[in-house]
Amino acid sequence: MAMTLITTNTESGDATSSFTSSIDSTYKLYIFKWINCNPATDNQAFKVNFSTDGGSNYNMSKTVTSLLIYHGENDGGGLMENNSNLGNNTGGMALATGTGNGADEHTSGTLWLFNPSNTTYVKHIYSVGVNYYSSDQMYHRFSSGYINSTSDVDAVQFKFDSGNFDGTIKMYGVG
Repeated sequence: MAMTLITTNTESGDATSSFTSSIDSTYKLYIFKWINCNPATDNQAFKVNFSTDGGSNYNMSKTVTSLLIYHGENDGGGLMENNSNLGNNTGGMALATGTGNGADEHTSGTLWLFNPSNTTYVKHIYSVGVNYYSSDQMYHRFSSGYINSTSDVDAVQFKFDSGNFDGTIKMYGVG
């Protein structure tokens, strides 16, 4: 299956990065790649949320669990933990936590959104990402779950918990 680049959002001091068009029945799989997203405010979570009304509201209920692996720059503090971050909640799905705002601190990764236009089933989501934590640790996060709605998903928004950010986010269709 071919992966087709649909849209690239290049953010520079923006609070959000939204995709409000081209998420439709053309593809059964949409892939988003966030690249070098750096927050203006230190120690921030990078999150994604979904809309069924073209982006007027990003408040779709999700159930998501995450596995975190991290290791300190000083060769200490390596750990793996299960981090259940959403249980049928409308808050944003964490793609990275504690991202620092230094020149060498950012997050990058990939999010898969399966069959967003289907109105029979819930929508499955999966992400893999890395980020440089504000306390000099490298985090690797695996998250999976579902958007608990049979309504179509037609908009996606990325943002840090607080402040603006720089970075690039690309949306692809697969099929």
